[in-house]
Amino acid sequence: MSKRITPFASLYCSTLDRLKEAIRRKRPGLLRRGVVRQHDNATPHSANLTQQWLQRFGWEILPHPPHSPDLAPSDFHLFGPLKRHLGGMTFETDDDLISELRNWFDNLDVDFFRVGINSLLSRWQKCIDLHGDYVEK
Repeated sequence: MSKRITPFASLYCSTLDRLKEAIRRKRPGLLRRGVVRQHDNATPHSANLTQQWLQRFGWEILPHPPHSPDLAPSDFHLFGPLKRHLGGMTFETDDDLISELRNWFDNLDVDFFRVGINSLLSRWQKCIDLHGDYVEK
């Protein structure tokens, strides 16, 4: 593994460690049943260090075709509404932007996230049916 890649994979594995701990605290049964994650093909996700981490903890990764970024709920469900919400706004400081983002996320209904995650299933199936080709809607 290249030295350039290692810090990013290491940082990502640290993030996975924090996620695992949060799941252990908040939903302990989930770790026993198994965790299924979706990764794209970004270098930190596909690095050997990350793959070893995932194998050690038995987390399953959904396959992600290389040219289907639209399978990430953030791409197809989150960024559009967020962009519309922030449209036309200006911020004096980064803290002002962060405050607005926190406020927006705090006021989203739990169904917003449920719809995004649930629609992943049909989009993923369409991608499989298209043999990895781009999935519109």
